[in-house]
Amino acid sequence: MNEASIPSERYRQGMATRRAILGHDHVDRAEAGSTAFDKPFQDLITEAAWGHVWSRATFTKRERSIVTIALLAALGQDDETAMHVRATANTGASREDVCEALLHVAIYAGVPAANHAIKIAKQVFEQMDAEKTA
Repeated sequence: MNEASIPSERYRQGMATRRAILGHDHVDRAEAGSTAFDKPFQDLITEAAWGHVWSRATFTKRERSIVTIALLAALGQDDETAMHVRATANTGASREDVCEALLHVAIYAGVPAANHAIKIAKQVFEQMDAEKTA
């Protein structure tokens, strides 16, 4: 969206879903760090990923979270895997759900991918636990 355009309904829904899943702090940081170069990309993911796919009612947020973590782990997308593991606090996906998803990754995408994603998930969960006690 450029400054002159009015956001579409899909963009508005996407931003609401993005904030609900990733949290206001994360989205605010992403928006604040956006430049003219990557703003079109931010708009695209807000509309397409968050407004279209994540906002669909067919899967629950929990189910979508589990699928997303498995896909990102299988693809070796470490930063995105960590971000979505952290987002389980908002999606209702449990640690057991994440473990099960990563077991599937091991069988269908390879043990090294799952092993690395398990390491990432453990680190994220440890950080989340530390933030709760701080």
